[in-house]
Amino acid sequence: MAEKKVRIYTLVSVLTITLFLVVWYIATDVLGLTSPTTLPSPLKILKTFFGKFTNPNPDGATLLQHLAASLQVALSGYLIGLSVGIPLGIMMAWSEKFDWFTRPLFDMIRPIPGIAWIPVMITLFGIGLLSKAMVIFLSSFTASLISSYSGIKQTKAVHLWVGQTFGATNRQLLIRIAIPSSLPMLLTGMRVALASSWGALVAAEMLASTRGLGFMIQQSRGLLRPDVIIAGMITIGLVGAFITYILTLLERHLLKGGRW
Repeated sequence: MAEKKVRIYTLVSVLTITLFLVVWYIATDVLGLTSPTTLPSPLKILKTFFGKFTNPNPDGATLLQHLAASLQVALSGYLIGLSVGIPLGIMMAWSEKFDWFTRPLFDMIRPIPGIAWIPVMITLFGIGLLSKAMVIFLSSFTASLISSYSGIKQTKAVHLWVGQTFGATNRQLLIRIAIPSSLPMLLTGMRVALASSWGALVAAEMLASTRGLGFMIQQSRGLLRPDVIIAGMITIGLVGAFITYILTLLERHLLKGGRW
């Protein structure tokens, strides 16, 4: 039954996307309702997308070069954010005294979106890799900390009580009960952090970069090349969906006894 629903959903998704592209093609290439400099046809965008793999114009780099630059920044900041945010969230949730000490500062930082830090990071670190990585770090750090904190707090009291009954230490309760039971929330937080990081990356590259997908989009906007802009947007969506798919496989592996 579940497999049938998946097949139906896939079919409906394909039909929806196909219908959207057909309407877009008719409106642009057949009826000419929009100018090519305003909204190019899907065929033009497809040609630009594949051509950008070898053509560095109009922004001085190929699509893969921009993608490599963006991934370098995104993954470095994202992984550092997870490595700091997840342990800190666990410690805040597990230790009431530590929570009292760190929560006021975190509550001040949490409402600030990652892109709001861009001018500060440019001032401190210039427009190189470090400034953009720090913006990504702050975006992924916040989401991962909240998810790990919530996951630990949702540990069932009866599970902890059973562990205490069998003589488990506080450290054993954390490592063997609380953290494993919080895995679903942790992995969900990793996906949320990824979305926040990817969005902040594009904004950071638009304002302070010499290469990357955001830089490509920003340069193409000034050159009135909407086909390159949309090609960049498609690349961002495809890469984000692929990384999310990898995280979904990881979640399935960890939560279902190691079976892929």
